[in-house]
Amino acid sequence: MELRLRLAIFAFAAGTVLTPPISAAAGEAETIPRYAHIFVIIDENHTTNEIIGNPAAPTFTRLAKEYGFASNYYAVRHPSEPNYVALVGGDTFGITDDDAFYCKPGSTQWGCAKSGRAGYVDHTVGAPNLTTQLEAAGLSWKGYFESIPEPGSLVYRWPGGPATGKQGSLYAVKHNGFMTFKNVQDDPRRAERIVGFDVLEHDIAANTLPNFAHIVPDLCDDMHGTSGPNIPANCSGKLSAGLIGRADKMLARLVGDLTRSAMWNSADNNAIVITFDENDDDRPSPRPNGCCGMDPSGTANPGGGWIPTIVITNHGPRGLNDPVAYNHYSLLRTIEAAFGIAEHLGHAGDTANGVATMTPLFAIKKH
Repeated sequence: MELRLRLAIFAFAAGTVLTPPISAAAGEAETIPRYAHIFVIIDENHTTNEIIGNPAAPTFTRLAKEYGFASNYYAVRHPSEPNYVALVGGDTFGITDDDAFYCKPGSTQWGCAKSGRAGYVDHTVGAPNLTTQLEAAGLSWKGYFESIPEPGSLVYRWPGGPATGKQGSLYAVKHNGFMTFKNVQDDPRRAERIVGFDVLEHDIAANTLPNFAHIVPDLCDDMHGTSGPNIPANCSGKLSAGLIGRADKMLARLVGDLTRSAMWNSADNNAIVITFDENDDDRPSPRPNGCCGMDPSGTANPGGGWIPTIVITNHGPRGLNDPVAYNHYSLLRTIEAAFGIAEHLGHAGDTANGVATMTPLFAIKKH
C-alpha cells in the first residue's frame, strides 16, 4: 500500500491535470479504516478542469496536489438538488428539478415551479438515509449552511420570495439534501442539526463537532452565484475570477479552521471531502457525463458531469491522484464504510455497476 501511494503522485503542467503513470486501485479488496469525523464541503456547478489549475482557485489547486485528488469523479445528474439528495440517500428518488422539499404533484406554492410536469414526484422522501444510519450507530450529524436565516429553517430561499419581490437568495434549500427527508423535517432536534456557519465556528472552538456534517457555503461563496439587491459584483459570472476567487477564499477559511482544531490534531482519523454538486451542463467537458451505472434514460444516475473532488485526511495519503471512476454514490458508500456501517443505501451498494469505495483516498499511512 505504501509503495502505491508514494508512486501515484499528483502532477500539474501548464495548469493541466496529468494522469499518473501508476493507477490507484479501486480499493474494494481492502478494508477502509474507521473514521471519527468526516466533513463534506459542497460547492457548485463547475467542471474539474475549470477549477484545478485555475489561478483564481489557488486553494483548490494546492489541496488537490497536497492531499488526495479523485481525478475521475462525477455527479449523478443535473440539476443541483438531486445530487444533494443522492449524497444523503443513495438515490434521487425520482427528483429531477430544484423544487422545494414540500412540493407534491400539482402544488402551487412558491418553490414548486415544475410540479405540473409529467412524472413529478413528492419531494418529501420517507426512505432511510445517512442520518438514520448514523443515529442507529450512535453517531452524530449536522448540516452547516451559510446564510440560513435561523436554525432548522423551512424556507425555500433566503432572502427573497413573493412577499418581498426579491429573488437574490443566498441560502437555497435545494442545496440542503437533509431537508428532503421526512425524518429530518419532523425531527424535534432539527434546529440543533440544521444550522448556520456561526454554529460551525462555535462547534470548532468548543470541540463539539459532530461525527458527520455537510458544510455548504451560500450562493455567493459556493461558485453558484446570484443576483439581486445588495448582491456584490463578484457574486455573478459562472467562470469569473471574482466568483471563483470568493469560493476559494471561503474554502481556505473552512479548511484552515477545521485543520487547526483540536479534533483534527488528535489521534482519531478525520477527513474533509471537498466536492461539487454537478458541473455546468451548458458548457462542453473533456470527460464523459458520468460513470458507475450511468443510465442516460434513467432518473437516478443519468450523469451530472466531471467535477473536482478532494479528500483531505489528517493521517492519510499525501500527493495521491486516484484516477478510479467515482461518483456521489461512491462517496456515500465510503462514508458508510468509514463509520463501520455495513449496509449501503440504494445505489451506494451498486458494486456490480462500478460503484467503488474510495479506499486509497482514505487509507492511513503506516509508520
